[in-house]
Amino acid sequence: MPWRRNVLVLLLAFGCLPTIATTAAAQVVDFTLAGRELKEPIKITDQIYQAVGFGNTFLVLTPDGNVVIDTSIVGMAARHYEMLRKISDAPIKYIILTHGHADHTGGVYLWKQDGTQIIAQENFPAFRAYQERIRGYLNHTAAAQFNFDPARIAALGNSPNQQVEPTITFRDKYEFELGGVKFEIFHTPGETPDALSVWIPQYQAAFVGDNLYDSFPNMYTLRGTTPRWPLEYIASLDKVLALKPELVLPSHGLPIQGADRVTERVTKYKNAIQYVHDETVKGMNDGKDVFTLMREIKLPAELDIGEDYGKIAWSVRGIYEGYVGWFDRNPASMYASPPTAADADLVALAGGASIVAAKSREKIEAGEAVLGLRLADAALAHEPTNRDALEAKILALKKLQEGTRNGIEHSWLAFGIRTAQAQLNTVSPKEEAAK
Repeated sequence: MPWRRNVLVLLLAFGCLPTIATTAAAQVVDFTLAGRELKEPIKITDQIYQAVGFGNTFLVLTPDGNVVIDTSIVGMAARHYEMLRKISDAPIKYIILTHGHADHTGGVYLWKQDGTQIIAQENFPAFRAYQERIRGYLNHTAAAQFNFDPARIAALGNSPNQQVEPTITFRDKYEFELGGVKFEIFHTPGETPDALSVWIPQYQAAFVGDNLYDSFPNMYTLRGTTPRWPLEYIASLDKVLALKPELVLPSHGLPIQGADRVTERVTKYKNAIQYVHDETVKGMNDGKDVFTLMREIKLPAELDIGEDYGKIAWSVRGIYEGYVGWFDRNPASMYASPPTAADADLVALAGGASIVAAKSREKIEAGEAVLGLRLADAALAHEPTNRDALEAKILALKKLQEGTRNGIEHSWLAFGIRTAQAQLNTVSPKEEAAK
């Protein structure tokens, strides 16, 4: 297929994810760099083109006008628009949004023309309203997770260009025909409750949004969300498999070509989700706590699909708490005092923050960076400006960062490093000498 000539370039464009372990410890993963080196869209077929970014944009050509599927994030949308309009400047008859995340809706205002229909699943307005309701919170967490500027995120949220109002919504299925090409759109909840997939029978092509990408899915995202339900993911992927597609086009990453390859990839993906779900439920019923299951549950080798973006441990906790909520059966958890409430007193009993910080370093050097991080945080609960504890915390975060290939984990560790370093920078020599 024509797009294969661009595979190497595309892999390099997405290279920030699989090469994280080799980056400098304090370096931030910039997810928005994906696709910025590409000067032209990828030709998938004579009728389908893909612009790559943190959120792909697809252009489907027909004799009677074009269809756009997803519109990327605002920072990439204009480049995508310019590249794809060079392929065809025919009227845009439809914009189909696979779901309501900002990295799919950022360019709607560019593509929308007089008479353009915007199609979304009927849960789209409610999902967008949910995000708007907690936008202040999400602005802060997205800034940390994706290295965005919080002020710019807030400004974008207030921009009228980012207000998207579908003209067509549907519950389970919607169909239309344009230029002799039939488009079938199905509700396929997974990453979001409004997620949809687009099926073009004539090309045996399925556009699946974020329900499939090259990593275990982000079934719980650290920036904050309601847990994404695994059984919905599985049912939605089964719906795609039942179509027997020759071509699957995710909204992040590379197309998957060939019926056998599609079946293999999608089946392995859904079976991995099923395994993590079933093992979590089994552990819950056996009386195991969530942290035990987060440590214990691993994919068998035949289902290993990587953890470059989503992580199994986070998904386990999302599933666990999605079923039964936050209470862990420990009576202490019923009260407003956090689990760390006694840390300062325990550090005092141990002899002070510097002594605990020394133990933290000992654990880090022994390969127990998470425990070292917990000890450093405990020391800082007792003495927030203790240089030894702050330095131990930074060391733990850097060690953890060196060992991860997961983009989200890497970014949150970088956020922790920046925060601790800022605190360390406020400790004056005079204050330190007084200790």
